Amino acid sequence: MNGQPPSDEAAMEEAIRIPLNKPYIAGNELDYIREAVDRGQLAGDGHFTRRCQELLEAQTGAARVLLTPSCTAALEMAAMLLELGPGDEVILPSYTFVSTASAFVREGAKPVFVDVREDTLNLDEQAIEAAITPQTRAIFPVHYAGVACEMGAIAEIADANDLAVVEDAAQAVGSRYRGKALGSLGQLGAFSFHETKNFICGEGGALVINEAEFVERAEILRDKGTDRQRFFRGETDKYTWQDVGSSYVPSELCAAFLYAQLEQIDRIVARRCEIANTYTDALRDLAEQERLRLPIVPDHCETNAHIYSILLPSSETRDALMSHLREHGILAVFHYVPLHTSPMGKRLVGGTPAQLPVTEALAGRVLRLPFFPQLTAEEQREVIGRIHDFFAKEGSRAR
Repeated sequence: MNGQPPSDEAAMEEAIRIPLNKPYIAGNELDYIREAVDRGQLAGDGHFTRRCQELLEAQTGAARVLLTPSCTAALEMAAMLLELGPGDEVILPSYTFVSTASAFVREGAKPVFVDVREDTLNLDEQAIEAAITPQTRAIFPVHYAGVACEMGAIAEIADANDLAVVEDAAQAVGSRYRGKALGSLGQLGAFSFHETKNFICGEGGALVINEAEFVERAEILRDKGTDRQRFFRGETDKYTWQDVGSSYVPSELCAAFLYAQLEQIDRIVARRCEIANTYTDALRDLAEQERLRLPIVPDHCETNAHIYSILLPSSETRDALMSHLREHGILAVFHYVPLHTSPMGKRLVGGTPAQLPVTEALAGRVLRLPFFPQLTAEEQREVIGRIHDFFAKEGSRAR
């Protein structure tokens, strides 16, 4: 003890009894890390890296999956593989994490932000064609909350206009669109294994390569611009500098941890779906009263239940409910600040934000509820009860 009073931030953390998220331990993580140590290879591309990649290749049907240190790294590799650069434009939703845009902006390409759908908060496929110009090179759809974008329509538009598709499937490992794994529906895809995701290793990601023509260069870009992977396979008697690249190979310790998670994909998704269904059943009465809106998952989409968020009638109601829950030790949060309204986003589009009315209307009304596999029935009942209490008080005040 240093005798100093706790900071406001520390006090707030102590007051939270039900967090938004808790990293989930599947069971074999420490055993596999110990095995990796015993094998004597702690740098990347060892036994557990290969096992993770093989499992993800089987799950997606991809030509190749390469583990990366983050989803951001995977998206950056995708931008490099497509050779995006100055003068090129990329279409994407504004309602996403910054990495979706920064991955190609760092190569000199320009983002073109389009609106999202009112139901899923995914890229509005009907808004894409109006955004296409002679400079458009690619579409980066984002599968928000693990629910698929309308990839059939997006693929048709891309094919008709000779555009590449890179799926930002950071939140969508294990989700499907019309029976096909997300991440497998564009030329390239990107996964995240950050500790806030369904399957984790602290920090991690993967590049999903669906067209074999990209595999050889992807291996080179990932390994500091060298052909070291060909050397390891005995395809050359030495390796050397071949291309631009960076250090996009994660530690074998991260891969060992991740493999324990990926072994349990079905079990983890089933548990998350169980929690989501409990929220939906218990909050349906408030939805029927139009006090809030529940998540919408189209019938042809299978979700991995990554996020459980409700949509409130106004930002004022959202903020009041968020504060109410916080007062009772429950952490519920809003999500993205739309990129087109950010300082960087404004600079990139010339200072005048795009007009994205649906994005702007919905972003201020989203509230994410506590959602993780270890959430107990008692904790979930408390969250649900506090939400009902809030609207009961709101109703009393209205009368």
